[in-house]
Amino acid sequence: MAYQYLAIDLGAESGRVILGTLENGRLQLEEVHRFANNPVTTPDGLHWDVLRLWSEIKVGITLAIRKHSQNIVGIGVDTWGVDFGLLDKNGGLLGNPFHYRDSRNDGMVEEAFLRISREQIFENTGIQFMQINTLYQLFSMVKNSAETLQAADKLLMIPDLFNYWLTGIKVSEFSIATTSQCYDPRLGGWSQPVLNALGIPANIFAPIVQPGTLLGPLLPALAHEIGASSISVIAPACHDTGSAVAAIPSAQDSKDYAWISSGTWSLMGTDSSAPVITPESLKCNLTNEGGVFGSIRLLKNITGLWLVQECRRTWASQGDELSYGDLTDLAAQASPLRSLIDPDAPEFSHPGDMPDRIRAFCRRTSQPVPETRGEIIRCALESLAMKYRSVLEMLEKVTGRSMQVLHIVGGGTKNRLLNQFAANGTGLRVVTGPVEATAIGNILMQAIALGHIDSLESSRQVVRQSFEVETYQPQEREAWNEAYQRYQTVVNP
Repeated sequence: MAYQYLAIDLGAESGRVILGTLENGRLQLEEVHRFANNPVTTPDGLHWDVLRLWSEIKVGITLAIRKHSQNIVGIGVDTWGVDFGLLDKNGGLLGNPFHYRDSRNDGMVEEAFLRISREQIFENTGIQFMQINTLYQLFSMVKNSAETLQAADKLLMIPDLFNYWLTGIKVSEFSIATTSQCYDPRLGGWSQPVLNALGIPANIFAPIVQPGTLLGPLLPALAHEIGASSISVIAPACHDTGSAVAAIPSAQDSKDYAWISSGTWSLMGTDSSAPVITPESLKCNLTNEGGVFGSIRLLKNITGLWLVQECRRTWASQGDELSYGDLTDLAAQASPLRSLIDPDAPEFSHPGDMPDRIRAFCRRTSQPVPETRGEIIRCALESLAMKYRSVLEMLEKVTGRSMQVLHIVGGGTKNRLLNQFAANGTGLRVVTGPVEATAIGNILMQAIALGHIDSLESSRQVVRQSFEVETYQPQEREAWNEAYQRYQTVVNP
């Protein structure tokens, strides 16, 4: 029997509504609707345009229903992490949610340490320290006596907000909750000590549900508006990386692998059965985020193709429109391993003239300054691969495991040059695909929730049977090893 599901997959650059058809152990995907996800700057800061995103979501669902009538049995939402909306006591949205790159977060990590130590925060949350985290966004609101926080009755992470608008249910799904740095993965609930120390009201946080939870049917008024009958809304792994990792096509007996969910961010990690909250993981600034079936994704957030995206945006604003394929071709022709940057350096975190910032970094670190567009993009991609090696070494040290293969999934796998650099940099065999891992993991968790698939291993078997992968072998190891030594002096002068 064939079953159809809708994955609403929102990334930091674009959103999609994707139809998945599961039949005879194979999954087929159809993109129903795609739309841009552009932040909006207003006098008070940088925001997500969630009302437009909600409108696009409804358009996508409507298009799918018109085409496939009553065959759709499930809907699941996944998005990027850390951002949230605040609701009043009547369920109304208190303003457009802020974007994690908004400057209100600047300096908040250091300010927080004046009230509670770095060690205490990590002990209670196990999450990597980044100023974009929900914790520091909320703390900035406390510091500025934000009226919206004072008026808030409920905080919902972005996918939880859309689930509320779909069903009327106010809950927070486990995988997205863990990105906030407000959750204690060992106690299994919101971290009262951390919230209390920073003056953040703990009562606004919603009850937590696990991936694969059946939330309920569409609200009657919404179902009438979009022409739907009874469709179940399921919380998959609502964090897009959680869904992507659920779709990694690894075999059951293959445990020693690392993975990267590649896109605007490169989220690199490995699976763990329990949180790894130790002095060593704190030193490495690793993060323990929730996965499916109670698993933990031990990982590090790395600035990913954001560097290339911002370069492209800058050049487009100057009148030169280049596709990502064009930029990759130019990078492939540039001289190798000439200049390297730290992708996670603070100057690269905000929107702006990324090419100029990359040149300035190289100039400041006494390296050849990349001038052409190919040189700049190659510098960014090679530096990402160097960062992958650095994080791989951290993961192996903390877990005591020697990784044998690196799986890369997500939209970033389309950049074959970066895939090869990842193999060169880490020295591992790299297996890429599927590209639409996030939507696939979203859909397969819906199928498990509805009883159409019996386990995570069965769902990964579906992935292996349905989608092709590509393999990259390490090349030019001597040159890359030498360059990695230079990279380390650049990052840790």
